[in-house]
Amino acid sequence: MDDMDELDDIGAIAAGSVGAGGLDFGILTAGPEDGPLALLLHGFPDSAHTWRHLMPELAAAGYRAVAPFARGYAPTSIPADGAYQAGALAADAVALHEALGGGPDAVLVGHDWGAFAAYGAANIAPERWRRAVALSVPPIPVMAGVFFDYEQLKRSFYIFVFQTRFAEAAVDRRFIENLWRDWSPPGAGGHAADVDHAMACLAAPDNVSAAIGYYRAMFDHSRHSERYAAEQEAVSARGEVPFLYLHGTEDGCLSADVIAPGGDLGPVLAALPDGSYAELVPGAGHFVQLDQPDQVNGRVLAWLR
Repeated sequence: MDDMDELDDIGAIAAGSVGAGGLDFGILTAGPEDGPLALLLHGFPDSAHTWRHLMPELAAAGYRAVAPFARGYAPTSIPADGAYQAGALAADAVALHEALGGGPDAVLVGHDWGAFAAYGAANIAPERWRRAVALSVPPIPVMAGVFFDYEQLKRSFYIFVFQTRFAEAAVDRRFIENLWRDWSPPGAGGHAADVDHAMACLAAPDNVSAAIGYYRAMFDHSRHSERYAAEQEAVSARGEVPFLYLHGTEDGCLSADVIAPGGDLGPVLAALPDGSYAELVPGAGHFVQLDQPDQVNGRVLAWLR
């Protein structure tokens, strides 16, 4: 890992890079070098900066918090194999655990696509992780059961846009700004910096194609690499590492009314390993870690304790 430079605008969080699984990952880090690894995985359209509220809290609790920029998101390199299936993301998490010297006391936190990566990584390599957290995207068996709900199909329009040859042309700053607006609580603001970070990750055409590639691989399995077949299967499995699952009541991307009708998170818990816990976060949209950081930080730290 290279030397890390302090980022003044986010306090004690430092930037660096690490090689893992054949990729050069840009990372943000906080906390003691000898602390248990806490690996924090972001989603779309987002960046590693989404963890800026949680990382200092983890660091204060003694964790070595590491937030990588996902494959294909600058400054992380574009994968030569062109694989963006969820199994590849899970493999990245395991490779990062290895490269960063993580032990069996490591913990895993994932949001959006990072949640899929967390499910897969915890299930394929349970000996590497003590506990895990998933935010805003439930396990695949739950997703499969709600995806074709009419209201949810309308919210998921962008996924279908991303299957077309016009997708790259559609993803500009206005498109990303509107997703953040639609997915956040009504009247919420203050996400301009997050959009800036997301656009920096999507600065080049290859980065945009990479981010869209995650969604194309959802339906087009010819885009899947056999290299990640075991991890791909693990993403949908019910493993053994306990998860905390949090979902915002005002999520405009995956509605809480669909994921937990009447507030019932029973189907989510049934798809998670024994000993897991699920909770709705009042007043939070899709980006729960940013909309209600105090609530989320408290729940996460209590779970990890």
